[in-house]
Amino acid sequence: MKVSSEKPFEIVYALFIHEFLGILFESFVVQLNEKGKLSYANQNISFKNAEDFAVGLDQRDFELIKLIDEMQQDAIVKKLNTKNLKPKEFLRKIYDEKTANKTIQEHIEQRLETLRAKVLEKLPGKRLFEMGNDGNPIWKEIEIMPEKASVLFHFRRNEENTHYFPTLKYKEERLDWQYKGAYLICNDPAWLVVDQKLFSFEKNVDGKKLTPFLNKKFIVVPRKVEKAYYEKFVTQLVSSFDVYAKGFDIKVERKQPVAYLNLSDLPGNAPKDLFGNTSAPDVEDQIIFDLKFQYGNYSFRAEEKKPNNVKLEQNGDQYIFYKVVRDLEKEKSYGDYLKLMGLPLKSSRFSLAKSRAFDWISNHKTQLEELGVKIQQAASLSGQRYFLGTASIVVEIKENIDWFDVNAIIKFGDYQIPFPALRKMLLKGKTEFILPNGEMAVIPSSWFTNYSEIFSFLDDTNSSKENLRLKKHHISLAQELETGNLVNLTLSRKLEKLRDFHTIGDFDLPEGFNGLLRPYQKAGYNWLRFLSEYRFGGCLADDMGLGKTVQTLALLAHEKEIHPESTSLLVMPTSLIYNWELEAKKFTPGLKILVYTGSGRIKDTAQFHQYDLVLTSYGITRLDIDLFSGFYFNYVILDESQAIKNPSSNIAKAVGELKCKNKLILTGTPVENGTMDLWSQINFVNPGLLGTQSMFKNQFLLPIEKKNDMLKSQKLHAIIKPFILRRLKTQVATDLPEKTIKIQYSSMTSDQEKAYEEVKSYYREQIVNEAAGLQRKQFTLLRGLTQLRQIANHPRMTDSNYKGDSGKLEDVTYMLGETASEGHKVLVFSQFVRHLAIVKEFLDANNIRYAYLDGTTKDRQAQVKLFQENDDIKIFLISLKAGGVGLNLTKAEYVFLLDPWWNPAVEAQAIDRAHRIGQKNKVMIYKFITRNTVEEKIMALQEKKIALAGELISTEESFMKSLSKDDITALLE
Repeated sequence: MKVSSEKPFEIVYALFIHEFLGILFESFVVQLNEKGKLSYANQNISFKNAEDFAVGLDQRDFELIKLIDEMQQDAIVKKLNTKNLKPKEFLRKIYDEKTANKTIQEHIEQRLETLRAKVLEKLPGKRLFEMGNDGNPIWKEIEIMPEKASVLFHFRRNEENTHYFPTLKYKEERLDWQYKGAYLICNDPAWLVVDQKLFSFEKNVDGKKLTPFLNKKFIVVPRKVEKAYYEKFVTQLVSSFDVYAKGFDIKVERKQPVAYLNLSDLPGNAPKDLFGNTSAPDVEDQIIFDLKFQYGNYSFRAEEKKPNNVKLEQNGDQYIFYKVVRDLEKEKSYGDYLKLMGLPLKSSRFSLAKSRAFDWISNHKTQLEELGVKIQQAASLSGQRYFLGTASIVVEIKENIDWFDVNAIIKFGDYQIPFPALRKMLLKGKTEFILPNGEMAVIPSSWFTNYSEIFSFLDDTNSSKENLRLKKHHISLAQELETGNLVNLTLSRKLEKLRDFHTIGDFDLPEGFNGLLRPYQKAGYNWLRFLSEYRFGGCLADDMGLGKTVQTLALLAHEKEIHPESTSLLVMPTSLIYNWELEAKKFTPGLKILVYTGSGRIKDTAQFHQYDLVLTSYGITRLDIDLFSGFYFNYVILDESQAIKNPSSNIAKAVGELKCKNKLILTGTPVENGTMDLWSQINFVNPGLLGTQSMFKNQFLLPIEKKNDMLKSQKLHAIIKPFILRRLKTQVATDLPEKTIKIQYSSMTSDQEKAYEEVKSYYREQIVNEAAGLQRKQFTLLRGLTQLRQIANHPRMTDSNYKGDSGKLEDVTYMLGETASEGHKVLVFSQFVRHLAIVKEFLDANNIRYAYLDGTTKDRQAQVKLFQENDDIKIFLISLKAGGVGLNLTKAEYVFLLDPWWNPAVEAQAIDRAHRIGQKNKVMIYKFITRNTVEEKIMALQEKKIALAGELISTEESFMKSLSKDDITALLE
C-alpha cells in the first residue's frame, strides 16, 4: 500500500523474526489519519527511496534506514553467496542440519549482532513495534525505556552447592522479568524486551548472562566444580559487575596507583664507534621500558586496561575475591607525561638503544621523581646492575699559544671519571664501563652526538694527563659547541673576530697593487690577510666571475712587500696560465713572474729565488713533484682546486708533498661529486681540520650522503665556515646586467622518435631482466641514459648510418641563424663533442664563420681573442670540459646550452663565461630540452635528489647512486 509523502506520515521501526537470521528490523513509513494517528496505510522504506520522504526524516532516520538495509537477507548473503544462489536458497543450505556450515553461520551472527547493536543505539526517541504475523508493522508497540536498568548478580554458597541468579532493577525498583515471555533482541550488549518495554543495561551486560534465567529462577553449581567455576566465571563477574555474595567474601581495594618503569634488555651486537657506526648491520642492545602500576600488593601492566581486576584466594574451605578498582585516568596521565618526555609507550612498552635509553633516564630523572615514577631493573638485565643516576659532562676549552687546551669534568653520580680515559673508550666504540661500586655505567648517546667531532679531533701527544689539545683551526667547532651551551670557551679578542666575517679588521691595499677593488673584493682581501696572520689556510670560493684572481693578486702584492725574498707557487689547469699572466701584468706589474711550463722548462729550483711568483700547471706539478717538494714556498695557491677533489689521485698526492708557509685554494665549485671532494681540498689547506680520510668518511660522509643527516651537515658547515669564503653573484654583483634563463622545448621528428623508443625499450628490458646487483644495473642504466640523451640531441651521435633529421638540431640552427643575423654573439655549449661536430657541419655548409674550442684545441687564447675582438665571428662552439673554466667572454649576449647536464654547477660555470664582471649587455640563456625524453625527466629528478647543505652537486655517479627503483622505472617509461 503506497504512502503519500505529501500527506502526513510517520516513520516507524518494526521487529520481525526471520526464518534463519533471527530477530531483524524493518523500517516503514505509515500514513497518519485525520486524527493524526497511525493508519493501516504503510510502505517499506529503504535508503534508495528515503529521499522521497525526507521532509519527515531526520539525520538519525537516514542512518537507521541504511543500517537496517544492511541486515536484510539479500545484503547479508551477498558477499558469501559465491555460487549466485537465491538468497533464501543459500540460507536454507547454510542452516540445514545436513549441509550446515557453522563457520558461515557464526560469521553471519557476528555481523547481525554488530548491526543490531548499532541500530538499538540510535533507536531511543523513535517508535518501535513488533510486526504481526500478517505483516502489519504496527501490531504491538514497544516502549524504549529512556534510562538504563541495573543487574545485580547473586551467589549463595552453602555446604552442598552455590546458587547463582541475577536480579534486575529499573529506577531502583525491582523488575519482574522471569517467566514473563521476555526475550533478548541483542546480546552484546544486552537489550531485553519485557511486557512490551525495551531495556538496556548499565556496564554493558552481556545478554548471554541473562538468557538462562528467562524461564529459570537460579543455577546450581555443585561443590565439586565450584573452584573452577569461581576462577573462570565468578572472577569475571566480580571484576565487571555488581555482585552480592553469601558464603564467600569480596574485598574491594581502592588505592592510588604507583607507576613503575620496569627495565629489561633485548640483546643485539656490533657496538657503535665514536661516529655512531656499527661494524655489522645488526643493531645495538635495546633496553625495553615496560610501564606497570602497583595497587597495594597487586601489579598490572599499563596495556591491561580493565577498570577492575580480581584475584581469587582460597584459604582452606574459604574463598576471598580481592577486587582492585583501578584509576585508568590517572594511569593514562602517566603514559601521556612519558610521551611528552620522549617515551611514546605502545601497549605499555617502548624500546631504545641502550646508550639512548640511559641517556633518557639521566636527562629525565628529576622529572620522573617529581611524577612519582619509579624505575626498576629486571633480573633479566644480563645479570648486571646498571647505574641509574645523573651523568654529567662539563667541557672547558682555553686558548693557548698555538692550540686550545681541552679539559672535561665527567661525573656519574658521585664518581668523577678521568677525561682521557673516557675519550679512549669512546674512540674504541665502548659505551659501558664499571663504576667503583660495581654498577655498569652507560655513556649517554647525546655525548656521542654533541662531542664526537671535537673528541675525535683532539691530540693527546704532548698533553698533560688532565688536558688534551685541539688545533687552533678547529675554532669554529669550539664556537659552535659554545653557542649550544655545550662547552665553556675562552678566546682572545683577536681570535674572537673569526666568529663573524664582518668584524675582521680593514687592511690597506699594498702599493704594488694597481687597481681598485669592489667592496666585496676588498672584504675578501681583508679575510685573506686575517687568515695569513693566523697561519690558517683558506678557500676562496666566490661565484664564477666575481674576481677571485684579482683578490689573490692583491694578497700576493702584500706578501712581496713584507717578504720580498720569498717565492709563491700558483698551480692551475694549463688553459688558465696565460690568463693569470695577463691579469698579473695588469694588476701587479711589480711581481716578477716565472711561467714554469713546456718541454723546454729548466728543471732547477735555484731559479725560483729570482721570482715572486711561479705559475705552473697541475700536470707539470705532478711530473716534477720531486723538484718542487725540495723548495720551501711562501704561498702555495691552487686555482680550480676541484682538480684535487679525489684524494687518491696522483695530483692530489703530489700537491700534498709541497712545502710552504701558507696555503690557499680557489674554486667556484668546492663540492662537485660529494663531501669527499671537500675533505681533499680542505685537508690540503688545513691538514687535520676534517680529521683523517677514514674518520671523515665515518663522521660526515656516510651520515650526510647515506642518511641525509642534516645535523651532521650543519656541524660540517660550522667547522669549515671560517676557512671558506663564498659570495654569490646575486649577493654582491648587483651592477651586473640582467640574466634571463629560458627553456626551449624541442619535439622529436618521427624518425628520431622511432630511434629513441627502440633504444629505450632495449635498456628497459635489460634492466628489468638483469640478474646482476644494483651496481651493475646502475652501470647499464648510465650507459642507456647516455645513449638516450645523445639521441634526444641527434640520433647520428649513436648511429652513423642514421639518415633522418633531429627536432633539436632544427631549433638550434634556426635560432643560431636568427641571433647571428641580428648581430648578437652566441656561446654554444655541449658536453658532447660529437654534437658540436654536427652543428659545425651546418655552419660550414652555410658558410657561417665561428670560433671553436674543445679538448684538442692547441691555442685556446687565439680562439677567445677571435670571438672577443672580431665582429664577424658571432658564434663560439665550446665543449663543456674544455671551456667550462678560465674563459672571459664578455662579448657574448646569448648562451645556448644544447643538452642538460647532470651537474647544475657546471652548467652555471658555462653561463658565467658570459655573465661576469665586465659584461655590459643583458645575457639570454637558452636551455634546449627535447620533450618526452630523459632530458625532461632528469631535470625533474635533479630537483628532487640534489640537496646537501646547499652545496653538494650531482654528477653521473652520485646521481645514479641516489636513484630508487621507482626513479629508474620513471626514467625509462
